[in-house]
Amino acid sequence: MISRRDFLQTSMAASAILGASSFGNWAKLAAQQALTQDQLLQFDTFGNVSLIHITDIHAQLKPIYFREPSINIGVGDNKGAVPHVTGAEFRKLYGIDDGSPSHYALSSGDFSALAQAYGKVGGLDRMATVINAIRADRPDAILLDGGDTWHGSYTCYKTEGQDMVNVLNAMKPDAMTFHWEFTLGSDRVQEIVEDLPFAALGQNIFDAEWDEPAELFPPYKFFERGGAKIAVIGQAFPYMPIANPGWMFPEYSFGIRDENMQAMVDEVRGQGADLVIVLSHNGFDVDKKMAGIVSGIDVILSGHTHDALPEPVLVGETIIVASGSNGKFVSRVDLDVRDGRMMGFRHKLIPIFSDVIEPDKEVAALIDEQRAPFKSELEEVIGQTESLLYRRGNFNGSWDDLICEALIEEREADIAMSPGVRWGPSLIPGQDITREDIFNVTSMTYGKAYRSEMTGEFIKVILEDVADNIFNPDPYYQQGGDMVRIGGMGYRIDINQPQGSRISDMTLLKTGEAIDPEKNYVVAGWASVNEDTEGPQIWDVVENHIRKQGTVRVAPNDSVKVIGA
Repeated sequence: MISRRDFLQTSMAASAILGASSFGNWAKLAAQQALTQDQLLQFDTFGNVSLIHITDIHAQLKPIYFREPSINIGVGDNKGAVPHVTGAEFRKLYGIDDGSPSHYALSSGDFSALAQAYGKVGGLDRMATVINAIRADRPDAILLDGGDTWHGSYTCYKTEGQDMVNVLNAMKPDAMTFHWEFTLGSDRVQEIVEDLPFAALGQNIFDAEWDEPAELFPPYKFFERGGAKIAVIGQAFPYMPIANPGWMFPEYSFGIRDENMQAMVDEVRGQGADLVIVLSHNGFDVDKKMAGIVSGIDVILSGHTHDALPEPVLVGETIIVASGSNGKFVSRVDLDVRDGRMMGFRHKLIPIFSDVIEPDKEVAALIDEQRAPFKSELEEVIGQTESLLYRRGNFNGSWDDLICEALIEEREADIAMSPGVRWGPSLIPGQDITREDIFNVTSMTYGKAYRSEMTGEFIKVILEDVADNIFNPDPYYQQGGDMVRIGGMGYRIDINQPQGSRISDMTLLKTGEAIDPEKNYVVAGWASVNEDTEGPQIWDVVENHIRKQGTVRVAPNDSVKVIGA
């Protein structure tokens, strides 16, 4: 008798063969560049339940360019496993032809040339078109937002998230969970959540004083769809007070809370749930570990690490779906739910090619309405770029190299530090740099650019601490984003060493001298979690630097030597 796991593996294989879970069938269209909206949306409707997953939009209302990472190192059991496969190896793994639309959507190689050929991606008006098409096919589809929605742009910063709330409300999600939203401050979050017309879920959001579930964020919500009873459990980002300023939301505590998650799964099963969905902002590797610990989860819709995978990953009997970021993708998951369990699925990761997908007129008008009061500020040209500006990568991205350069020059520092956050669109060579572009990679509610003195020893402590957040072999201890970006200094990192022993050969680039543990260095940075940080806002620092440069050129950065990848 076939086991349920074997059945799901068969379902996954069949899905790939049919093209419902693979980008491979687009390759033939690449030469003609004849991709159409109908082809993007083509789907063999399956089963009786449909999920629509969006996540990590980071307030990108309009189409953008977004380059996927060329380096995404996995450690421990995740070394060499997706999503830690990039470039040509990724394309080979999924049968993606070089130069195809899927190459552009999912991979970093030849990005600038492919961007010129295929155009921008994303835009909530285009996402709305895709969502409406799925709903036309499956009217009771469940739309789930994985969080990092009310953060990351000029208009979102100026309106305290209201622009995104207004547009997402028009798209009618059924539930969401959270991360960067909390950096608006707990009062503002409460104000918004109390008025949301859909569920705000977080089984791991607790009252910090009483260590009890926070009443504002129920752990789960039930939906009746296709004759099945479906439970959606929310999982907010677990490491909020570590990765973000705890003083902005002192009422709340977070954590993974495996035991409580198991209790919630058991509780909804006890109430008759035929299907259990976890709407997660854990990050992909954390979700994989949780799926191996907590039994009874059918589907995890994964967020936070911005991974875009054309096929789900199976852990035990749980499928994990990764839907990218910045409005670049929408996932559709069709499920066969009967006899109290998930019996099979079909999946498609739909890239939002903005030149191919027709914008939804109502949502487009609403977006323009949100942006209208800020139009002149958004569109003001600050400079131009001759370089590809991107953020993603474990150790550096050219946007952060430029930010570090600005910090050193404008703040008269020896060394600069820029946080290894994953959000932020790309710019291709020849583009103007507008104020909106600068805010897209710097906008946050604690963006002051500090200037302080640090000893060489303390700088090493910082690097070691961040490195362990990324390269600890246990995913539950991976609490950060990518590695903090460093300007003005080079170093060597052995990712396989234990905490405290990964960083060596620290060198001050302007002199070529080794960093002296006892010596003080002037360090400029931004995004400090300390409440009393002083300094100009980072976007002003970067804008001033770009204005002086006129045309930006970012040299290749080889100052970090990586061992053990």
